[in-house]
Amino acid sequence: MQRELTLTTEAIDPAAWPGRRALRPDMGAAVYFTGVVRGTEAGEAIAAIEYESFERMARHQFELLFKAVEQRWPVQSVRVAHRLGRVGVGEAAVWVEVIAPHRREAFAACEFLIDEMKRRVPIWKKPLPR
Repeated sequence: MQRELTLTTEAIDPAAWPGRRALRPDMGAAVYFTGVVRGTEAGEAIAAIEYESFERMARHQFELLFKAVEQRWPVQSVRVAHRLGRVGVGEAAVWVEVIAPHRREAFAACEFLIDEMKRRVPIWKKPLPR
């Protein structure tokens, strides 16, 4: 399985990411997820979220997640981009791509990655008030 992880302070443009990786002839599904900063956090209006990370451990945890995906689903590739630093309301904070033979596997792997990333990867968010 091909893997790609990008941790960046630069803006993530979801339109620029798809299409960089060619699907093999036996792959029939490409699932893309973009997580965007909402204008509220815990019921309070915010202007942005500041993301911090222990990068070495974050990369290690992502690698463990990628291995778990590889063991559970017949996935061709997984790509994840996660912003660090200040991310404004309406901007992409995370982008995920999963390529698999069928949509069920691609959606399941993508959902697993998002859920487990939030639970296990040391990336912390601090809401910044308006």
